[in-house]
Amino acid sequence: MWHFYPGQYMPSYQVNRALSQAHYGGGEFAEIIEVAQKIDPENRESFNVAWLEKGNQVFGWAEDFEKNNAPVSARRTYLRAFNYLRTAEFFMNLKDSRKLDTYTKAREAFIRAIKYFDEKPLQIEVPFENSFLPAYLFKPAGVKNPPVMVMFGGLDSLAEELYFGIGNHLNERGIALLAVDGPGQGAALRLNHIHSRYDYNVAGTAVYEYVVANLKDEVDATCIGIAGVSMGGYMAARCAAFEPRFKVCMVYGAVWSYYAVWAGRTERHPLAEIVMHILDANSYEEVLEKLKGFTLENGVAEMISMPTFIMHGGDDKQNFVEHAISLEKHLTCEHKMKIVPAGESGSQHCQVDDFMPTLEMYDWIAEKIKT
Repeated sequence: MWHFYPGQYMPSYQVNRALSQAHYGGGEFAEIIEVAQKIDPENRESFNVAWLEKGNQVFGWAEDFEKNNAPVSARRTYLRAFNYLRTAEFFMNLKDSRKLDTYTKAREAFIRAIKYFDEKPLQIEVPFENSFLPAYLFKPAGVKNPPVMVMFGGLDSLAEELYFGIGNHLNERGIALLAVDGPGQGAALRLNHIHSRYDYNVAGTAVYEYVVANLKDEVDATCIGIAGVSMGGYMAARCAAFEPRFKVCMVYGAVWSYYAVWAGRTERHPLAEIVMHILDANSYEEVLEKLKGFTLENGVAEMISMPTFIMHGGDDKQNFVEHAISLEKHLTCEHKMKIVPAGESGSQHCQVDDFMPTLEMYDWIAEKIKT
């Protein structure tokens, strides 16, 4: 992976992430580099401020386009504003008074953008345990009742960001994407206070049944797949194991045991505060205890029955490649695994350094879900 900040993995990873998403409208190369140049990688506050300033600036430009009745420019500019503000919010301390305001403004930017999509996404609320899981349905243009992939992001990620890349590639292949803020993610966490859980299949089944009951006029309710990216690789596999009605499973970054991921870290890890938040834990020790249930061991992986694709990077420094190898060894269903070799472009976590090696995954999923 190219390191904008030599020897500084995490801030460099975020720069690469923004650059990759820029191909799909989530940024502009020059703006991203401008922000990156203002950041001191040793100073998290400089990261927050640089992205926040750019996000606010671009949001203002989008409002001007909207006022001047320029919907295409407004759409493109709101999408960039969303992604910059999302990036700013991600590393803000939970007690930071800017955090919730930054999140709500990022979400507002995305919702304003989708008003101007040619194929307008549907905003959905999936009933869940006296509350709801927010979601967006992105449909391919010109396809009546397409198959649909239900998808969860990773850690406390936002459903909106799944549009950049994943949504595009699925839609191009005639597949709808139902991007969901699951427990511990996006608005489900920040606004509805729904925390993550090891039995993510409960959420997966709730979304599946919502599609069958309420979206039959929008998608083919007999062709519903399940997908997840990063920590979502665990979520998708768990849902697939306990909900056999899903037709295909896409594991975009495997997680064999999320406990194993965090047992090798400390509370000083840059994402430690976030994992405490999603689990509603008061200490790192409580995090580790709760994470013991987040595993595909003890026969869970063997329960997956539908065709499954595993995508992983050989240089993944967040969920090591051994997670993908362990999962693949325990699958008894039809499956395929692609590991981008270490040292090659696309070998980082969830191919953030190059999305192009994932094309084979989308082709395979398209073939299986339409069969």
